[in-house]
Amino acid sequence: MNARQVYFVSDHTGVTAEVLGHSLLARFGDVPVRTTTRPFVNTLERADALAAELSGVPDRPVVFSTITDIGVRERIAAAPCVHLDLFEPFLGALEEVLGASPQARVGAYHGIQDLASYQARIDSVEFALSTDDGSNVRRYGQAEVVMVGVSRVGKSPTCLYLALQYGVRAANYPLAEDDFERDALPEALSPFEGRLFGLTIASRRLHELRQQRRPGSRYAELRRCEYEVRQAERLFRLHGIPFQDASSLSVEELAALVLQRAGLERHR
Repeated sequence: MNARQVYFVSDHTGVTAEVLGHSLLARFGDVPVRTTTRPFVNTLERADALAAELSGVPDRPVVFSTITDIGVRERIAAAPCVHLDLFEPFLGALEEVLGASPQARVGAYHGIQDLASYQARIDSVEFALSTDDGSNVRRYGQAEVVMVGVSRVGKSPTCLYLALQYGVRAANYPLAEDDFERDALPEALSPFEGRLFGLTIASRRLHELRQQRRPGSRYAELRRCEYEVRQAERLFRLHGIPFQDASSLSVEELAALVLQRAGLERHR
């Protein structure tokens, strides 16, 4: 089956169109698609240029759009495509329930509406970067959660996602060879035992990830991966540290599970 061309079109960043569009397409996972994002389609000239592009795509491309301006939206909808306005099904019902008309303001969600909340997210990102991979352990007292696990288990991206998306101050600490040979927690983690959250992973998946980074090394050996995962989970259980298997989870799913299981507050 030929892949169907899908466009995510927005008069701003395109993030909303991508997220909603991908969520809908996921319900049709067996259908192959090719996706293209066209952000900042915010003038009639850009709408006409996109319409011309769509005219050259066979099999009527699918267009998910979050366009605010009616004129721009109509130009795109008139092109030979299947146009799906992601806002239209909801705005009428919301207008009736809320007793107010929607504002025609481009990028309303992604703008800086609450400066304090925005700054909190930026500060959390800085914190995640400065405490990445066991750095600046003296700052762990400021952390809301400290992610713990073996190398390449997904600690860093999870911390960054928690910071950027939810404003959570998340640090991470990599378990090293010395940590697997004793029952005590690493000295840097002991004072923060109640804030620790472990990540684990299937040994073969860890082996694949490490092979990509250092192929043929002892670090990437399957036997080594099996040992480290086994010992990390033993340490988690010994100290009652909640942990999550990250083998088949996206960073979005993993961050949401950490929030839920660790009882963290979303700061946004």
